[in-house]
Amino acid sequence: MPDDRRKRVDATTLTGVPATMMWTLRNRAVEAARPDTAFADPLAVGLYETLDYPYENFGKPSQSHALRAQAFDVEIRAFLAGHPGGTVVALGEGLQTSYWRMGDPDVRWLSIDLPEVVALRRQLLPDEPNVTTLAVSALDRSWMDHVDTGRGVFVSAEGLLMYLPPDESLSLIGECARRFPGGRMMFDSVPKWFSRKTQKGLRIHGDYTVPPMPFHLSAGEAAELPARIPDVAFTREVALPLGRGLWGSAFLRRLSDLRPLRDSRPTLTLCGFAG
Repeated sequence: MPDDRRKRVDATTLTGVPATMMWTLRNRAVEAARPDTAFADPLAVGLYETLDYPYENFGKPSQSHALRAQAFDVEIRAFLAGHPGGTVVALGEGLQTSYWRMGDPDVRWLSIDLPEVVALRRQLLPDEPNVTTLAVSALDRSWMDHVDTGRGVFVSAEGLLMYLPPDESLSLIGECARRFPGGRMMFDSVPKWFSRKTQKGLRIHGDYTVPPMPFHLSAGEAAELPARIPDVAFTREVALPLGRGLWGSAFLRRLSDLRPLRDSRPTLTLCGFAG
């Protein structure tokens, strides 16, 4: 946990895509601080209270990012259960605190992000012997040379691929499939209509404009990835856990799984690699 005696840390210089990690941090922390939550993330709460940032830019808090984090946690835990001591690669990790939520003393964790983000992580988060942090872009393939493949590899790209050009997102998936046979990769994506709105300039609150999200992928398109990308053996859509209110409506969940709504909503995809 961040030291309560530490001075508050200024994060107001963050802009563009790196600033979106403050959005997801705020939503996770606010959810984790609720007395009725099913999402435990005390480290995120501490970070949220330590960092100076105009969180009001993001409008009202939402359960969305906490539910997304829970969905990633479930799949990572399932993978590690079958691959004890395996490696998790967290691409564009931002201020995610997934490693500490795992509570797995044997997991090997490789955190990848841009230098300004890594500098903030190193200032705020505790050093861990099983965590290696690299200050490089996820598109810089040099990080792949640092991955221990001996006990299995899970690549997590939470809140990342939508911000990349489509050809680079697909190329990254393909290169991971080639380099980490038998591994897994999980990512989230937005639908085409939402991608278009962000590229025209989407304001979510006041003057805050969401960075463009050029990469979009529907649930149906994700199911076709094995036919498009060599070494991707299968894909599976991962459902968000049910939350509160509308987020907890089983009826709305079933409705959103029907066409055409299924291909008009965000989706989480788990890829299995051949080999």
